Amino acid sequence: MRSHLLVSLLVMGHGLLMAQELNYPQTRKTDVVDYYFGTAVPDPYRWLEDDHASETKAWVQEQNRVTFAYLSKIPYRDRIRQRITELYNYPRMSVPFRAGKYYFYTRNDGLQPQSVYFIQQGLDGEPKVFIDPNAMNPQGTTAVSLSGFSKDRRYVCYNVSESGSDWQTMYVKEVASGTVLSDELRWIKFSGAAWYRNGFFYSGYQRPPKDQELKGQNRFQRIYYHKLGTPQSEDMVVWEDRERPLRYVQAQVTDDERYLVIYISEGTDGIELWYMDLRNKHAGFRRIFEGFQYNYEVIDNEGDELLVLTNHGAKNYRVIALHPERPQETIRDVIAERSELLQSVQATGGKLFATYLKDASSQVIQFARSGEQERVISLPLLGTVSGFVGEKDDTVVFYSLTSFTTPATIYQYNIRTGESKLYRRPEVKFNPDQYVTQQVFYTSKDGTRVPMFLVYKKGLKKNGRNPTLLYGYGGFNIALTPSFSPSRMALLEQGAVFAMANLRGGSEYGEAWHEAGMLLKKQNVFDDFIAAAEYLIRERYTSSAYLAIMGRSNGGLLVGAVMNQRPDLFAVAFPGVGVMDMLRFHKFTVGWGWVVEYGSSEDSIHFRNLYSYSPLHNLRKGVCYPATLVTTADHDDRVVPAHSFKYIATLQEVQSCNRPVLIRIDVQAGHGGGRPVQKVIDEDADIYAFMFWNMGIRQWK
Repeated sequence: MRSHLLVSLLVMGHGLLMAQELNYPQTRKTDVVDYYFGTAVPDPYRWLEDDHASETKAWVQEQNRVTFAYLSKIPYRDRIRQRITELYNYPRMSVPFRAGKYYFYTRNDGLQPQSVYFIQQGLDGEPKVFIDPNAMNPQGTTAVSLSGFSKDRRYVCYNVSESGSDWQTMYVKEVASGTVLSDELRWIKFSGAAWYRNGFFYSGYQRPPKDQELKGQNRFQRIYYHKLGTPQSEDMVVWEDRERPLRYVQAQVTDDERYLVIYISEGTDGIELWYMDLRNKHAGFRRIFEGFQYNYEVIDNEGDELLVLTNHGAKNYRVIALHPERPQETIRDVIAERSELLQSVQATGGKLFATYLKDASSQVIQFARSGEQERVISLPLLGTVSGFVGEKDDTVVFYSLTSFTTPATIYQYNIRTGESKLYRRPEVKFNPDQYVTQQVFYTSKDGTRVPMFLVYKKGLKKNGRNPTLLYGYGGFNIALTPSFSPSRMALLEQGAVFAMANLRGGSEYGEAWHEAGMLLKKQNVFDDFIAAAEYLIRERYTSSAYLAIMGRSNGGLLVGAVMNQRPDLFAVAFPGVGVMDMLRFHKFTVGWGWVVEYGSSEDSIHFRNLYSYSPLHNLRKGVCYPATLVTTADHDDRVVPAHSFKYIATLQEVQSCNRPVLIRIDVQAGHGGGRPVQKVIDEDADIYAFMFWNMGIRQWK
């Protein structure tokens, strides 16, 4: 393995500007080999999967030392951090919603590590702090989320997570007094509180073995019932499957406490739906829909009937009504399928608010609960909507609207008249009128038409020399829609282009778009991303020397795959918290849940497909890869950092040219959720500094 790399950073046409010697850490290799259907697959850095080993910890420290020493020598790095800090420093709030006689929302004064929950009585009440995560932990790495109100709105559960981990501890708070009760429930993941009478249902795990908390496979999720005032050890198991340990189970209780609904899934896509009529608990659980072919979400109930959002019989989703005891005979459309994706439905104020995606932007339609369309809500701008959450008797409701250059702006909506009025507009230290957002469509390898958003400063010259950051995801039925990032404005101010491609594998055009980028069709996602880069170069927005690519999680996999397949196409790459080992991802924490999206190496057909694009296994000696900064975190227990560890060790071994390949390992941080503001600022500043420097740009304006 080469331990010395002379990094010669060149400006196009201007010669040698800087030479710096990088000493990559020596990474021990072993002779571990796995055999898959007759194919020998070496895994020489398997030991890096043990995050608790002293050798791994020492390796992490040494990698960070090299990386931060490199970043510290970029002369404008601190100026970037300072500008991003200025852009972040503005008051912002979440969408208010009503529960009983109180409104709740979060607010951040600007640079607070975590947003603070506020409560106020009525629309004109005095705001008071309800929960302040920053008071719990001076380091700012404790995150809080509300997880369920009791039927009488007297109590609310809230979940607390530490250092970005998916593990949460649940507490109960009395709303009016602010008193925290003695109840404390631990080892919870992906669970709300479904209240029933004087307690609630929740999903939990048994305590994992020591040193396996952040990497061990999560097995046997159960549904428990917790009675207020009792210890967790007395919680009753309501649902478990002792024969199938690798399943998610979630509980929901309808607001009238009539039905307990159970969602069962074998991964991130596909639901089996069960229920219990809580008026007759002796009847037990009954299945509504068998198998995992479709998705279901119970919106509400009308007496005996359930209102369900589903893609069963509708790839773009619809809302159906049914009697759960005889679903097949009673299914009827409430909101029929349309050509646009029905993304979500909220039952508020006696209405149904349906949010659709039209070419990756939001459109909201108000329906009567009977399904009659009442109005298309007029939105002030093209962007992404969230909100419309509240009580059944609300007369007003709130929503937010955001775009690439507009921070989340809150509007108050009159349900009866359909009028929106401005409620809160953030004031950010930049002028959005100086920027252009456009949507273009390009053609992928197989002829598919793919949309992409471009954002840049007015007056941009298409000369092929504009620094460009191309972002993608392409998976898990997740749509990328316009959103505001204070950090990104610092990039755009420098004359850069931000491009976001809506790749197959997402939900932008419904289930068909998702299916076209999953399992054995995953290569379509990579082809779409490569075609996006080629479009940007062909149209002279940029060129390979000024093009960076970025993605996180499944998007980190995307970046790793395409830089293997087309290393010539990009100058810089940022694979963040990525799934890089496609042969072993299912062996860690909840990775088994992604098999429905990717397939499993334990199946011969899927093994060949996964092996063909796995970022870790397709790095080759003798190739010049883009300048790469891998980002991960020590408490990431969703995509464990071993993925990134093994990947960068291999990349440092095989890199054949003078472009740096480094890893930035955040501490006391996880997959991304709940990160303190300062950690976000620091990472973004390092990414932009690395990007510009490795494009040969020596001045930050």
